[in-house]
Amino acid sequence: MPTGKVKFFDDAKGFGFIASDEGNEVYLHASALPDGLTSIKPGSRIEFSIVDSKRGAQAMSVRILEAPVSLAAANRRGSDDLAAVIQDLIRLLDGIGPSFRGGRRPEPEKARRIAAILRKVADDLDA
Repeated sequence: MPTGKVKFFDDAKGFGFIASDEGNEVYLHASALPDGLTSIKPGSRIEFSIVDSKRGAQAMSVRILEAPVSLAAANRRGSDDLAAVIQDLIRLLDGIGPSFRGGRRPEPEKARRIAAILRKVADDLDA
């Protein structure tokens, strides 16, 4: 079976293209993806069969060999570092807790900084 990498895939339109290891460009429709998948990330290494269609070479029976590592995943903190960050975050959140009592909210600038920290930690936690 031929192999290649997903070059492009449009989730909304349900199709994309594969750059095969032989150098050909192959049309990829969402219906050729494994059961349960409706999309595939560019850079994914796949194995597929080819049929001739009115659009030219078209992939069928796609099997994912290797999903690409996202830039965010590659830059995640290690578990020991993340444990220390989470402990600091808990102390930070404990410190702003009282500012919510009595119908009040934290100062806008402080709230923005904490929200940015929470988003960064969430990105590190996201698997």
